[in-house]
Amino acid sequence: MDNQQKPDELNINVKSQDGNIICFKLKKNTQLKKLIDSYCNKNGLHPKSVRFIFEGERIKDTDTPEGLGMENGDEIDAMIEQHGGWSS
Repeated sequence: MDNQQKPDELNINVKSQDGNIICFKLKKNTQLKKLIDSYCNKNGLHPKSVRFIFEGERIKDTDTPEGLGMENGDEIDAMIEQHGGWSS
């Protein structure tokens, strides 16, 4: 079997705050909700507790790699949302 990448697929890296990187292969027109859900499942996180950032912009579930102009090997930052921490 050939391991070559298809022209409509991209390898996208998701980098956590602690520097761990997970690589995902997805089609250019796949909604990024699929990547977000998969990343959260692998890491035991709730999708609403993580912000996914690409080139300074927050990724929405309905965004696609093609719509965001992503290229093979691009990186998404996964940031855990901080809640609370202040009380009066």
